[in-house]
Amino acid sequence: MRKVLKITFLAFIGLLIVFGVYAWSLFGSLVNGALSVKKLDEHFYYMEYKGDDGFAELLQNGGAESADALVGYVLNFLSKGHYALPSANPQKTPYGCSTLTSRTPDGNVLMGRNFDFSSGTAIILHSTPTGGYKSIATFNVDFFGFGENWLPEGFANQYMALSSLFFALDGVNEKGFAIADLIAGDNVETHQNTGKPALTTTSAIRYLLNKAASVDEALTLLNSIDMHSDIGAAHHYAMADATGKSVVVEYVDNQMIVTETKAVTNHYLCEAKRNVGLYAYDHRYEQLCQQYDQNDGEMNLQKFTEVIESVSQPTQGDFWGTIWTTVMDLTSPSITYYPLCNFDKPFHFDLNQ
Repeated sequence: MRKVLKITFLAFIGLLIVFGVYAWSLFGSLVNGALSVKKLDEHFYYMEYKGDDGFAELLQNGGAESADALVGYVLNFLSKGHYALPSANPQKTPYGCSTLTSRTPDGNVLMGRNFDFSSGTAIILHSTPTGGYKSIATFNVDFFGFGENWLPEGFANQYMALSSLFFALDGVNEKGFAIADLIAGDNVETHQNTGKPALTTTSAIRYLLNKAASVDEALTLLNSIDMHSDIGAAHHYAMADATGKSVVVEYVDNQMIVTETKAVTNHYLCEAKRNVGLYAYDHRYEQLCQQYDQNDGEMNLQKFTEVIESVSQPTQGDFWGTIWTTVMDLTSPSITYYPLCNFDKPFHFDLNQ
């Protein structure tokens, strides 16, 4: 009897071990990612992820033509099909922004970005995807649609914050490629339907950070997908790389148009729609270009940060203004964040560490 009990017990322990190994192989990276969440400041969080980010499978399945369509895939990836996670209702609220790219006296390339919005909580994701480049990217958790006042606190919410693997609003990767999403000058959506894998504006950013080492590579990748607008608005991308190449990517009549520029705000820069969306009271683009020209396209880090700060937006009533500012070094890939116009409280992350 004792021998039978011992064999049964050992068999049970063996099954538990096998189940544990299997479960960890499925969820280990995700659990570690969820547990990495740290609160850096009010409305400002940081997390890390290493492992399969699910993007290759997403593209193999044809991608997703909308945020709503992508949500189903994201929730299935996070649960591995074993559990019905809380549903999400992605928010559709336009936002403003500004970017600038310049060189330093030492020859480094800097790209700065203000993310302006009515309200928001930033989540920074330092991602090391299997088969992709390391990157640090930012997303506004308000866009997840997980409910009012949702925060990535407590394990369940921290786990759901891994949705950031599929969405980004700006970021830089280990090769020095940087990108930011900005609202363009009208509400004309882009919906390409050529049979290529489909991605939305913010999911395409994550794809480019994973796979593009330069602006040229990013443009090739964009030509390999069908682009679909998020949030019912027009978007354009500010992109730059370690060589100093800096462009804006815009879509007109579902065709991608690339224009070289050092500054981008919220109006079109391509000839087909030049200045559409530029308002008489909005001088951010003009200010950025003037500062760039006055300094002959060369600014040290302090001066560059001051220029980006000069076009940040203050809180006005229910409008929070600039939710975060980033200054990215593309030559020595790193990123410095300034939350809510607090330029005395930087948070710095180095991709080479």
